[in-house]
Amino acid sequence: MKLASIDIGTNSMRLLITDYENGFSKRKKYTNITRIGRGVDEFGYISKEAIDRNIHALKEFVEIAKHEDCEEIYVMGTSALRDSKNKEEFIERAKNEAGVNVDIISGNDEASLGFYGVTADLKEEGQVLILDIGGGSTEFILGDKTGGIVFSKSENIGSVRLTEKFIKSDPVDEIELENMDAYIKAVTENTISILKTYPITKLIGIGGTATTISAMVQQLDVYDMEKVHQSLVMYEEVEAIFKDLKYKTLDERRMIKGLQPQRADVITAGVNILKNLMSYLEMKDILISEYDNLEGLVYTKNKN
Repeated sequence: MKLASIDIGTNSMRLLITDYENGFSKRKKYTNITRIGRGVDEFGYISKEAIDRNIHALKEFVEIAKHEDCEEIYVMGTSALRDSKNKEEFIERAKNEAGVNVDIISGNDEASLGFYGVTADLKEEGQVLILDIGGGSTEFILGDKTGGIVFSKSENIGSVRLTEKFIKSDPVDEIELENMDAYIKAVTENTISILKTYPITKLIGIGGTATTISAMVQQLDVYDMEKVHQSLVMYEEVEAIFKDLKYKTLDERRMIKGLQPQRADVITAGVNILKNLMSYLEMKDILISEYDNLEGLVYTKNKN
């Protein structure tokens, strides 16, 4: 049967259309940089403009799903909707105007969905650590195909959140980056120390930051899901991209191959988060997966 899942994230809204019968086939994904989380960390509310923009994008995605004859459309809201004080206004408008129910999921549920999505196409044996660096939060999920999740944690560091919190200069200022580094370390210190007690066989990256870094490393003129999925990115490559980004202005970043221009303002913070986490975990490389919480949502709704 044909199914759709939609993720309303802090930075982007994403749609998966897939055939699903005990496994995925004919997957198609769509992304719209909708920034529902702009200002939420600072003010606690989603602005009227952000609500309008996201309702419009949601209606478009629902229309695509209906046009594709999807039997079900599952919709989840993550970090920004979790944190906003006016989330009910968005949920009500989504129901009335787009005809869908938005399920706002916890950070731990988001982590679980990411794990189920990745393991639907996981080749690696042993315990893997999945990193999902989003716009508002980063999920850490440790587990294996047979035993399931053994540890998961959601931390409030994300590309949009840390850009708004620390980056005021263009190009970014060295002091701003040092302050960001100190913050990332303070927030993740306890989680990292727990993770380092486990024998992690592979680090896997999902979400917009990870897939964008792979596209940048490969210098893709047009984003290609097949080329990004199962690609391996070395720590040195992440470091090189970060060094390049921090000396570029916003306009210069918009010209980088593999980087969507709409992500150019938040990519420096996203890459910095990954660079720091790989360094703390002493990981030499990261495997990029195009299977994520969108697949996880479909899987959990249809596993029985």
